[in-house]
Amino acid sequence: MSSITRRRRGRAPRGGDSGAHWISYSDMMASLLMVFVLAVVYSVYQYYSMLEIKTQQLNEQQAELERATITLVQREEELEAANVTLMGKQEELAAIQIQLDQQENDLHAAQSALKTKEEEQALLQLQLAEQADRLAAMQTVLEAQKAEMLTYQQRIDDMIGVRTKIIQDLSKALTRANLAAKVDTTTGDIVLESTVFFESNSSTIKEEGKQLLSRFLPVYLGVLMRKEYADYVGEIIIEGHTDDQGTYMANLKLSQNRALSVAEYCISILNRNLVPSFQDLLTAKGRSFSDLIYNKDGTVNRDASRRVEFKFRLKDAEMIEEMNRILSEMN
Repeated sequence: MSSITRRRRGRAPRGGDSGAHWISYSDMMASLLMVFVLAVVYSVYQYYSMLEIKTQQLNEQQAELERATITLVQREEELEAANVTLMGKQEELAAIQIQLDQQENDLHAAQSALKTKEEEQALLQLQLAEQADRLAAMQTVLEAQKAEMLTYQQRIDDMIGVRTKIIQDLSKALTRANLAAKVDTTTGDIVLESTVFFESNSSTIKEEGKQLLSRFLPVYLGVLMRKEYADYVGEIIIEGHTDDQGTYMANLKLSQNRALSVAEYCISILNRNLVPSFQDLLTAKGRSFSDLIYNKDGTVNRDASRRVEFKFRLKDAEMIEEMNRILSEMN
Protein backbone atom coordinates (compact mmCIF):
# COMPACT_ATOMS: atom_id res chain seq x y z
CA MET A 1 0.00 0.00 0.00
CA SER A 2 2.77 2.36 0.86
CA SER A 3 4.68 1.49 -2.34
CA ILE A 4 1.67 2.42 -4.50
CA THR A 5 1.41 5.69 -2.66
CA ARG A 6 5.03 6.36 -3.25
CA ARG A 7 4.62 5.63 -6.95
CA ARG A 8 1.66 7.89 -7.15
CA ARG A 9 3.54 10.52 -5.39
CA GLY A 10 6.33 10.12 -7.87
CA ARG A 11 4.12 10.71 -10.79
CA ALA A 12 2.62 13.89 -9.49
CA PRO A 13 4.13 17.05 -10.78
CA ARG A 14 6.06 19.07 -8.52
CA GLY A 15 3.89 22.04 -8.15
CA GLY A 16 0.66 19.85 -8.43
CA ASP A 17 -2.78 20.99 -7.62
CA SER A 18 -5.11 20.31 -4.80
CA GLY A 19 -6.86 17.58 -6.70
CA ALA A 20 -3.77 15.51 -6.80
CA HIS A 21 -3.28 16.20 -3.17
CA TRP A 22 -6.81 15.04 -2.49
CA ILE A 23 -6.26 11.83 -4.43
CA SER A 24 -3.24 11.11 -2.35
CA TYR A 25 -5.22 11.74 0.76
CA SER A 26 -8.01 9.49 -0.40
CA ASP A 27 -5.54 6.80 -1.30
CA MET A 28 -4.12 7.13 2.10
CA MET A 29 -7.57 6.88 3.61
CA ALA A 30 -8.37 3.95 1.40
CA SER A 31 -5.18 2.37 2.44
CA LEU A 32 -5.99 3.00 6.05
CA LEU A 33 -9.45 1.72 5.52
CA MET A 34 -8.03 -1.36 3.89
CA VAL A 35 -5.69 -1.78 6.80
CA PHE A 36 -8.59 -1.28 9.20
CA VAL A 37 -10.69 -3.73 7.26
CA LEU A 38 -7.88 -6.21 7.26
CA ALA A 39 -7.37 -5.58 10.92
CA VAL A 40 -11.07 -5.96 11.52
CA VAL A 41 -11.17 -9.08 9.38
CA TYR A 42 -8.17 -10.40 11.21
CA SER A 43 -9.74 -9.48 14.50
CA VAL A 44 -13.00 -11.07 13.45
CA TYR A 45 -11.09 -14.08 12.30
CA GLN A 46 -9.23 -14.14 15.56
CA TYR A 47 -12.50 -13.57 17.40
CA TYR A 48 -14.24 -16.38 15.63
CA SER A 49 -11.22 -18.59 16.06
CA MET A 50 -11.16 -17.75 19.71
CA LEU A 51 -14.92 -18.09 19.80
CA GLU A 52 -14.69 -21.47 18.17
CA ILE A 53 -11.97 -22.48 20.57
CA LYS A 54 -13.90 -21.08 23.50
CA THR A 55 -17.09 -22.68 22.21
CA GLN A 56 -15.30 -25.94 21.84
CA GLN A 57 -13.83 -25.52 25.28
CA LEU A 58 -17.23 -24.50 26.58
CA ASN A 59 -18.79 -27.52 24.89
CA GLU A 60 -16.12 -29.68 26.39
CA GLN A 61 -16.70 -28.07 29.77
CA GLN A 62 -20.45 -28.44 29.23
CA ALA A 63 -19.93 -32.10 28.35
CA GLU A 64 -17.65 -32.46 31.31
CA LEU A 65 -20.21 -30.64 33.43
CA GLU A 66 -22.90 -32.96 32.12
CA ARG A 67 -20.68 -35.95 32.86
CA ALA A 68 -20.00 -34.48 36.25
CA THR A 69 -23.71 -33.89 36.68
CA ILE A 70 -24.46 -37.46 35.63
CA THR A 71 -21.72 -38.63 37.96
CA LEU A 72 -23.16 -36.41 40.67
CA VAL A 73 -26.63 -37.78 40.03
CA GLN A 74 -25.20 -41.32 40.13
CA ARG A 75 -23.38 -40.41 43.30
CA GLU A 76 -26.57 -38.95 44.71
CA GLU A 77 -28.46 -42.12 43.71
CA GLU A 78 -25.67 -44.21 45.20
CA LEU A 79 -25.76 -41.99 48.27
CA GLU A 80 -29.52 -42.36 48.48
CA ALA A 81 -29.20 -46.11 48.03
CA ALA A 82 -26.45 -46.07 50.63
CA ASN A 83 -28.74 -44.06 52.91
CA VAL A 84 -31.53 -46.59 52.32
CA THR A 85 -29.07 -49.41 52.99
CA LEU A 86 -27.81 -47.53 56.02
CA MET A 87 -31.34 -47.08 57.29
CA GLY A 88 -31.94 -50.81 56.71
CA LYS A 89 -28.71 -51.58 58.51
CA GLN A 90 -29.73 -49.24 61.32
CA GLU A 91 -33.09 -50.98 61.54
CA GLU A 92 -31.32 -54.34 61.52
CA LEU A 93 -28.94 -53.00 64.13
CA ALA A 94 -31.89 -51.81 66.19
CA ALA A 95 -33.53 -55.22 65.83
CA ILE A 96 -30.26 -56.89 66.74
CA GLN A 97 -29.95 -54.56 69.71
CA ILE A 98 -33.48 -55.52 70.77
CA GLN A 99 -32.54 -59.18 70.40
CA LEU A 100 -29.37 -58.58 72.38
CA ASP A 101 -31.36 -56.83 75.08
CA GLN A 102 -33.84 -59.71 75.08
CA GLN A 103 -31.01 -62.23 75.18
CA GLU A 104 -29.41 -60.30 78.00
CA ASN A 105 -32.70 -60.36 79.87
CA ASP A 106 -33.04 -64.06 79.09
CA LEU A 107 -29.48 -64.56 80.30
CA HIS A 108 -30.24 -62.78 83.55
CA ALA A 109 -33.40 -64.85 83.90
CA ALA A 110 -31.44 -68.02 83.10
CA GLN A 111 -28.78 -67.05 85.63
CA SER A 112 -31.47 -66.46 88.23
CA ALA A 113 -33.11 -69.77 87.32
CA LEU A 114 -29.72 -71.48 87.45
CA LYS A 115 -29.06 -70.00 90.85
CA THR A 116 -32.48 -71.20 91.98
CA LYS A 117 -31.78 -74.63 90.50
CA GLU A 118 -28.41 -74.73 92.24
CA GLU A 119 -30.13 -73.87 95.53
CA GLU A 120 -32.78 -76.51 94.84
CA GLN A 121 -30.08 -79.00 93.91
CA ALA A 122 -28.20 -78.25 97.11
CA LEU A 123 -31.43 -78.74 99.06
CA LEU A 124 -32.16 -81.91 97.09
CA GLN A 125 -28.67 -83.23 97.79
CA LEU A 126 -29.23 -82.53 101.46
CA GLN A 127 -32.57 -84.34 101.30
CA LEU A 128 -30.96 -87.20 99.40
CA ALA A 129 -28.27 -87.43 102.04
CA GLU A 130 -30.95 -87.57 104.72
CA GLN A 131 -32.88 -90.16 102.72
CA ALA A 132 -29.67 -92.14 102.23
CA ASP A 133 -29.17 -92.13 105.99
CA ARG A 134 -32.77 -93.21 106.54
CA LEU A 135 -32.40 -95.82 103.80
CA ALA A 136 -29.27 -97.16 105.44
CA ALA A 137 -31.11 -97.35 108.75
CA MET A 138 -34.08 -99.02 107.04
CA GLN A 139 -31.70 -101.39 105.28
CA THR A 140 -30.28 -102.40 108.61
CA VAL A 141 -33.78 -102.96 109.98
CA LEU A 142 -34.77 -104.86 106.84
CA GLU A 143 -31.72 -107.07 107.10
CA ALA A 144 -32.67 -107.90 110.66
CA GLN A 145 -36.30 -108.48 109.64
CA LYS A 146 -35.15 -110.54 106.69
CA ALA A 147 -33.14 -112.75 109.00
CA GLU A 148 -36.16 -113.03 111.27
CA MET A 149 -38.40 -113.80 108.29
CA LEU A 150 -35.98 -116.48 107.15
CA THR A 151 -36.23 -117.98 110.61
CA TYR A 152 -40.01 -118.02 110.41
CA GLN A 153 -39.89 -119.24 106.84
CA GLN A 154 -37.79 -122.09 108.06
CA ARG A 155 -40.38 -122.74 110.74
CA ILE A 156 -43.12 -122.73 108.11
CA ASP A 157 -41.13 -125.09 105.93
CA ASP A 158 -40.52 -127.28 108.95
CA MET A 159 -44.22 -127.23 109.77
CA ILE A 160 -45.15 -128.16 106.23
CA GLY A 161 -42.59 -130.92 106.39
CA VAL A 162 -43.91 -132.01 109.79
CA ARG A 163 -47.48 -132.36 108.46
CA THR A 164 -46.23 -134.47 105.58
CA LYS A 165 -44.18 -136.65 107.90
CA ILE A 166 -47.09 -137.08 110.34
CA ILE A 167 -49.40 -138.13 107.52
CA GLN A 168 -46.83 -140.60 106.23
CA ASP A 169 -46.18 -142.01 109.69
CA LEU A 170 -49.94 -142.30 110.40
CA SER A 171 -50.49 -144.20 107.15
CA LYS A 172 -47.65 -146.57 107.91
CA ALA A 173 -48.70 -147.11 111.53
CA LEU A 174 -52.34 -147.79 110.60
CA THR A 175 -51.26 -150.17 107.86
CA ARG A 176 -48.99 -152.06 110.25
CA ALA A 177 -51.85 -152.27 112.79
CA ASN A 178 -54.11 -153.62 110.01
CA LEU A 179 -56.68 -150.88 110.65
CA ALA A 180 -59.07 -150.06 107.80
CA ALA A 181 -58.88 -146.29 108.24
CA LYS A 182 -58.69 -143.87 105.34
CA VAL A 183 -56.02 -141.13 105.74
CA ASP A 184 -56.35 -137.95 103.66
CA THR A 185 -52.88 -137.48 102.15
CA THR A 186 -53.25 -133.67 102.15
CA THR A 187 -54.81 -132.88 105.53
CA GLY A 188 -54.18 -136.05 107.53
CA ASP A 189 -57.90 -136.40 108.36
CA ILE A 190 -58.93 -139.98 109.18
CA VAL A 191 -62.39 -141.41 108.53
CA LEU A 192 -63.20 -144.55 110.51
CA GLU A 193 -65.60 -147.20 109.21
CA SER A 194 -69.04 -145.68 109.64
CA THR A 195 -71.10 -148.84 109.87
CA VAL A 196 -69.38 -150.04 113.03
CA PHE A 197 -70.14 -146.98 115.13
CA PHE A 198 -73.81 -145.97 115.29
CA GLU A 199 -77.25 -147.17 114.46
CA SER A 200 -79.59 -144.76 112.72
CA ASN A 201 -80.72 -141.91 115.00
CA SER A 202 -78.42 -143.12 117.80
CA SER A 203 -75.32 -141.70 119.50
CA THR A 204 -74.50 -144.89 121.37
CA ILE A 205 -71.29 -146.50 120.15
CA LYS A 206 -71.79 -150.09 119.08
CA GLU A 207 -69.51 -152.72 120.56
CA GLU A 208 -67.61 -153.22 117.35
CA GLY A 209 -67.07 -149.43 117.27
CA LYS A 210 -65.55 -149.55 120.78
CA GLN A 211 -63.25 -152.35 119.68
CA LEU A 212 -62.14 -150.30 116.68
CA LEU A 213 -61.45 -147.25 118.87
CA SER A 214 -59.47 -149.39 121.32
CA ARG A 215 -57.19 -150.47 118.51
CA PHE A 216 -57.09 -147.15 116.67
CA LEU A 217 -56.51 -144.61 119.45
CA PRO A 218 -53.13 -145.92 120.75
CA VAL A 219 -51.78 -146.02 117.19
CA TYR A 220 -53.11 -142.53 116.40
CA LEU A 221 -51.84 -140.88 119.56
CA GLY A 222 -48.63 -142.88 119.38
CA VAL A 223 -47.75 -140.92 116.24
CA LEU A 224 -49.12 -137.47 117.16
CA MET A 225 -47.55 -137.43 120.62
CA ARG A 226 -44.11 -138.44 119.53
CA LYS A 227 -41.36 -136.18 120.81
CA GLU A 228 -40.55 -134.80 117.33
CA TYR A 229 -44.23 -133.91 116.69
CA ALA A 230 -45.55 -132.96 120.12
CA ASP A 231 -44.43 -129.31 119.87
CA TYR A 232 -46.21 -128.86 116.53
CA VAL A 233 -49.62 -130.44 117.23
CA GLY A 234 -52.07 -127.79 118.39
CA GLU A 235 -55.41 -129.61 118.37
CA ILE A 236 -57.02 -133.06 117.97
CA ILE A 237 -60.60 -132.84 116.69
CA ILE A 238 -63.27 -135.52 116.86
CA GLU A 239 -66.09 -134.72 114.45
CA GLY A 240 -69.52 -136.40 114.49
CA HIS A 241 -71.60 -136.57 111.26
CA THR A 242 -75.16 -137.68 110.43
CA ASP A 243 -77.13 -138.58 107.32
CA ASP A 244 -79.75 -136.26 105.81
CA GLN A 245 -82.81 -137.69 107.55
CA GLY A 246 -84.49 -135.25 109.90
CA THR A 247 -83.92 -131.53 110.53
CA TYR A 248 -80.58 -129.80 110.61
CA MET A 249 -80.84 -128.90 114.32
CA ALA A 250 -81.90 -132.38 115.35
CA ASN A 251 -78.97 -133.82 113.41
CA LEU A 252 -76.65 -131.16 114.84
CA LYS A 253 -77.53 -132.32 118.36
CA LEU A 254 -77.18 -135.96 117.30
CA SER A 255 -73.79 -135.38 115.64
CA GLN A 256 -72.55 -133.47 118.68
CA ASN A 257 -73.62 -136.33 120.98
CA ARG A 258 -71.83 -138.81 118.73
CA ALA A 259 -68.61 -136.78 118.90
CA LEU A 260 -68.94 -136.54 122.68
CA SER A 261 -69.55 -140.30 122.98
CA VAL A 262 -66.37 -141.05 121.05
CA ALA A 263 -64.38 -138.50 123.07
CA GLU A 264 -65.61 -139.92 126.40
CA TYR A 265 -64.78 -143.46 125.36
CA CYS A 266 -61.30 -142.42 124.17
CA ILE A 267 -60.55 -140.78 127.50
CA SER A 268 -61.86 -143.81 129.35
CA ILE A 269 -59.47 -146.20 127.62
CA LEU A 270 -56.37 -143.99 127.74
CA ASN A 271 -53.48 -144.40 130.12
CA ARG A 272 -53.95 -141.94 132.96
CA ASN A 273 -50.61 -140.33 132.19
CA LEU A 274 -51.78 -139.44 128.69
CA VAL A 275 -55.22 -138.15 129.67
CA PRO A 276 -54.13 -134.57 130.64
CA SER A 277 -52.17 -134.06 127.40
CA PHE A 278 -54.99 -135.53 125.34
CA GLN A 279 -57.61 -133.38 127.05
CA ASP A 280 -55.53 -130.23 126.41
CA LEU A 281 -55.61 -130.99 122.70
CA LEU A 282 -59.09 -132.53 122.38
CA THR A 283 -62.07 -130.82 120.72
CA ALA A 284 -65.38 -132.61 120.01
CA LYS A 285 -67.94 -131.07 117.68
CA GLY A 286 -70.95 -132.06 115.60
CA ARG A 287 -71.42 -131.16 111.93
CA SER A 288 -75.03 -132.33 111.43
CA PHE A 289 -75.46 -133.27 107.74
CA SER A 290 -73.34 -130.35 106.43
CA ASP A 291 -70.70 -132.71 105.00
CA LEU A 292 -72.57 -135.66 103.50
CA ILE A 293 -70.96 -138.47 101.52
CA TYR A 294 -72.47 -139.22 98.11
CA ASN A 295 -72.62 -142.27 95.91
CA LYS A 296 -71.33 -142.21 92.35
CA ASP A 297 -74.88 -141.68 91.05
CA GLY A 298 -75.23 -138.52 93.18
CA THR A 299 -77.46 -139.99 95.89
CA VAL A 300 -76.60 -139.67 99.57
CA ASN A 301 -74.70 -142.60 101.08
CA ARG A 302 -76.41 -142.52 104.45
CA ASP A 303 -74.37 -145.32 106.03
CA ALA A 304 -71.09 -143.60 105.07
CA SER A 305 -72.41 -140.21 106.18
CA ARG A 306 -73.03 -141.55 109.75
CA ARG A 307 -69.37 -141.42 110.65
CA VAL A 308 -66.67 -140.16 112.97
CA GLU A 309 -63.57 -138.31 111.75
CA PHE A 310 -60.32 -137.72 113.61
CA LYS A 311 -58.43 -134.58 112.59
CA PHE A 312 -55.35 -132.85 113.87
CA ARG A 313 -54.31 -129.23 113.49
CA LEU A 314 -50.81 -127.89 113.78
CA LYS A 315 -50.15 -124.67 115.62
CA ASP A 316 -50.96 -122.61 112.53
CA ALA A 317 -52.89 -119.95 114.41
CA GLU A 318 -49.97 -119.09 116.68
CA MET A 319 -47.63 -119.01 113.73
CA ILE A 320 -50.02 -116.78 111.70
CA GLU A 321 -50.37 -114.37 114.61
CA GLU A 322 -46.61 -114.16 114.91
CA MET A 323 -46.25 -113.57 111.16
CA ASN A 324 -48.88 -110.84 111.27
CA ARG A 325 -47.00 -109.20 114.12
CA ILE A 326 -43.81 -109.23 112.09
CA LEU A 327 -45.55 -107.84 109.01
CA SER A 328 -47.13 -105.08 111.11
CA GLU A 329 -43.74 -104.14 112.49
CA MET A 330 -42.30 -104.08 108.97
CA ASN A 331 -45.11 -101.82 107.76
